[in-house]
Amino acid sequence: MTRSKATAVGFVAVLLWALLALLTVGSAPVPPLLLNAICFSIGGTLGLIWTARSGGLSQLRQVSWKIYAFGSAGLFGYHALYFSALRLAPAAEAGLIAYLWPLMIVLFSGLLPGEHLRLGHILGALLGFVGAATLITGGAGGFQAEFLPGYLLAFLCALTWSGYSVLSRRLGAAPTSSVAVFCAVTAIASWGLHFALEETIWPQGSLGWASTLLLGLGPVGLAFYVWDIGVKQGDIQMLGTSSYAAPLLSTLVLVLAGVAQASWSLALAAALITTGALIAAKSR
Repeated sequence: MTRSKATAVGFVAVLLWALLALLTVGSAPVPPLLLNAICFSIGGTLGLIWTARSGGLSQLRQVSWKIYAFGSAGLFGYHALYFSALRLAPAAEAGLIAYLWPLMIVLFSGLLPGEHLRLGHILGALLGFVGAATLITGGAGGFQAEFLPGYLLAFLCALTWSGYSVLSRRLGAAPTSSVAVFCAVTAIASWGLHFALEETIWPQGSLGWASTLLLGLGPVGLAFYVWDIGVKQGDIQMLGTSSYAAPLLSTLVLVLAGVAQASWSLALAAALITTGALIAAKSR
């Protein structure tokens, strides 16, 4: 696969993740760990079936357990944090804070061996954080302290995914089929922790089940496989730049669906985050 084609394949994940917030809201009131368990069971099962049919199971035995541990921790940590954040804070605000991960990918990429952190990276990061602060303190109600735990989880979510994506670049030898194992391990861990810590509340009605199943098929399924191809074989800097469309698309979807209200503070925050990200990427 050529570098440009792999980059294009990776961008499919960005389009799928634009639906993540809306589908997460639609799956309520399913608790975070149970939602994790259901979605990754779907994504992992489909991945293992595809791997078996393509004759790739033998490759999985050659992958180091350290890679499996790393990938499983990345997927589990990101989504447990993301689903929890959207349960504890408004979807649009928590979603946009979580979408600081594209900016962080650019910053972390600049710290890899042979790379340098430039002034544009720092300026871009500052604009991104100003955008996040606009979300937290803006709006008609101003700063709402009761949502602070959700905002914090959303930030940790961004930190987790950006770290996972950049470090995956250095694990290029691991086949994309290994993502199926990441998903399966994440599902098992989520099921165990759910039964130990949460009350079981299944999706409610056709909307709840449809949202949950679509999460497992798309944003928490196919997206990981195409993203793995992109970050390992494509232009990770280009992917980081294109990923800045995700928060705008995600917010637009929420507004069009009536889940979030269009506001100047929301628009300003989206513009700041995106502008900062583009400045950081251009500095490359």
